[in-house]
Amino acid sequence: MLKNAEYHCPVDATIDMIGGKYKALILWHLIDSTLRFGELSRLIPRATPKMLTQQLRELENDELISRTVYPVVPPKVEYALTDLGKSIRPILKAMFDWGKDYLEQNGIEVNCSMTVNRGEGAQ
Repeated sequence: MLKNAEYHCPVDATIDMIGGKYKALILWHLIDSTLRFGELSRLIPRATPKMLTQQLRELENDELISRTVYPVVPPKVEYALTDLGKSIRPILKAMFDWGKDYLEQNGIEVNCSMTVNRGEGAQ
């Protein structure tokens, strides 16, 4: 958990919290939504269930997302951004914009799950 780490560099702390392979995508998809595991899995198809579970646990441990378990059969679990997680939105938007510009300048079509439900106008 980041709170116990001894960071003195803000960039190092930020990368530690959102630098996992799928963490930024998970956070992006939760910006305006509460999603279940299966929904996240469909939005991020390259993530194996094991990797997605690991990334979700790390984001929860760092208090960027909340996990709500409903006492029903079969079990229902939903993920949502915490207030801290919501504060990362401008960073994710800047990353999207920078990457989009880079790809377009190199003649590469933007085609990823970050364009699903958020469009290019996400703020």
